[in-house]
Amino acid sequence: MIYLVTGVAGFIGARTAQMLMDRGETVVGIDNVNDYYDVKLKELRLNYLKKNAHFSFEELDIENASALSQLFGKYQFKAIFNLAGRAGVRASLNLPVEYLDTNTRGTINLLELCQKHGIENFVTASSSSVYSNVETPFKEDQKVDAPISPYAASKRAAELMAHTYTFQYGLNVSALRFFTVYGPFGRPDMSVLRFIRWIDKQEPIQLFGTGKQARDFTYIDDIVEGILAAEEKNKGFEVYNLGGGNNPISMLQLIKEIGTQLDQEPIINFLPSHNADVEVTWADIDKAKKHLGWSPKVSLTDGISETISWYRKHKDDLNKIQF
Repeated sequence: MIYLVTGVAGFIGARTAQMLMDRGETVVGIDNVNDYYDVKLKELRLNYLKKNAHFSFEELDIENASALSQLFGKYQFKAIFNLAGRAGVRASLNLPVEYLDTNTRGTINLLELCQKHGIENFVTASSSSVYSNVETPFKEDQKVDAPISPYAASKRAAELMAHTYTFQYGLNVSALRFFTVYGPFGRPDMSVLRFIRWIDKQEPIQLFGTGKQARDFTYIDDIVEGILAAEEKNKGFEVYNLGGGNNPISMLQLIKEIGTQLDQEPIINFLPSHNADVEVTWADIDKAKKHLGWSPKVSLTDGISETISWYRKHKDDLNKIQF
């Protein structure tokens, strides 16, 4: 059995590929290795994956329907994990067409090939951003038709198209709304890794807003366990929240936790709030618990500890990466 992981050079894609191989599976990974953030980190992830004989990599863009078609002709995939996509709420304001092309049209390209090749199981990355500023905790059945960024709109559009393919062709599609994923090999544009680096180097943290804005932080291994459970257990079309499920953690609480573990006093430079950011994210995870048997296991304290240990181990490599 061969699994396809798109966005395999990315944070979640790379860990998904690794955990699939840890349980003995064979993985084909694709990625266009774009420069949204420093490609040296993507290459670092890929280098670890390529050490495994059960991994094959092809540099390929999910927007390229012709190249994807050739790939699907070459392999017989058991399931698709679509973890490719243009990330970043703020950046999407400047590149709305590009975000729609990758996050929505790219997903459609994959869905179309699934129905043509008889691949029933499709897991795709959505985002907590689709909720915008609705009442918390966020539940999957809430109305989410008022996105406040092109990123959120592109992810919601992809969910709707996936529903169409389930209705028309009987695919099993899981649209997973991830909540602020962090951990080893994390993205350098996201808060946890940036804060660790700034505090460790005793450089001022560049913090948008008051610091009271809060997020439902979720450790990477917990997220991937949810991804794998969705492929195994979901039938039909379903949306699932994958998040910490507890009271959200404010940016100031996060900074304090990291400072404590690094034994450093953080320096904070407060900046104006960004109008594409929501104030709070908070996942209701009852549906994932009930349908997938999934719940997160790693506390913020333990997750930050694991991330700091990884950061220290790879500090020389990370010093070469643009944050």
